[in-house]
Amino acid sequence: CVKPRAAKEGPVPASAHSLTAEEKPGSRRRSGARKRKMPKKKTGARKKAENRREREKQIRASKGNIDLAKHPCNASMECDKCQRRQKNRAFCYFCSSVQKLPICAHCGKTKCMMKSSDCVIKHAGVYSTGLAMVGAICDFCEAWVCHGRKCLSTHACICPLADAECIECERGVWDHGGRIFSCSFCHNFLCEDDQFEHQASCQVLEAETFKCVSCNRLGQHSCLRCKACFCDDHTRSKVFKQEKGKEPPCPKCGHETQETKDLSMSTRSLKFGRQTGGEEADGASGYDAYWKNLSSGKDGYAGDHDDEYEEDEAEDDDEEDNEEGGKDSETETTDLFSNLNLGRTYASGYAHYEEAED
Repeated sequence: CVKPRAAKEGPVPASAHSLTAEEKPGSRRRSGARKRKMPKKKTGARKKAENRREREKQIRASKGNIDLAKHPCNASMECDKCQRRQKNRAFCYFCSSVQKLPICAHCGKTKCMMKSSDCVIKHAGVYSTGLAMVGAICDFCEAWVCHGRKCLSTHACICPLADAECIECERGVWDHGGRIFSCSFCHNFLCEDDQFEHQASCQVLEAETFKCVSCNRLGQHSCLRCKACFCDDHTRSKVFKQEKGKEPPCPKCGHETQETKDLSMSTRSLKFGRQTGGEEADGASGYDAYWKNLSSGKDGYAGDHDDEYEEDEAEDDDEEDNEEGGKDSETETTDLFSNLNLGRTYASGYAHYEEAED
């Protein structure tokens, strides 16, 4: 047998290392540009599917952001016994009676229809109502929670009334029987008694001008929680970052600011203090009169009262003196003219026709 010759090992020819023009890194491939295609045109079914997904996304987002006034745990309830209207509660705030048809604080249902197997207590073939439907009482909103597994496990974590305390009277859910509302300007909690009064005076700055609290420029952004204005430069904060598509946050509290021109903002006006004092000769006004009265040992009100009392006494004395003087002057005048003879006058019974007869 003849063995085949082994290939000679030698240097690789230079032609093997050379790259073509298409394989060079700096060159462009014209053939690739021709292969690019335009995106496919959306069909009707594809458009409908995208619109459906967008609607479902909005629905899921809206479920998590329910208006506080429309939330089941803050729903209006009328007691079966005392007929008083109040917030949804497990027991009446006024008479402590249990309601016949409890409302779930999370899903808002009054009857379990056994459509799902989410119930912790199984009731096959039976609709549960009343106390057979409830499973717990929320410690925050004081309302019943149904025996559904989802409601029992998630309501206490996302209860909107967990830290609900009125910004005006500082009362919580357990301290009054009314519903809880949110201010439409500063988004603080309000009780049913103070909601209108607070919102009427919410857009009032804690300053006498619309200038920025950090500089002397006009404040273009207003924080309705801090009641202060900020310019464009001083709204930038290293602590609170601005989200895309939203107004800049307040550098003090982090609450979202609003443009001052879009609000009916007004400045603070006081009817007491240094604004009521008249201006002095040099143009300055202040609390000088107040501090002088304090140093002398009496307040301004007492001093004014004493001055008025002294003036009244002086007027009474003058009136008495005038009356006594009038009586003396009358007696003196009668004594002076008693011996005076004026002849025949009309007062003595004389008339002009008597003189003609003479």
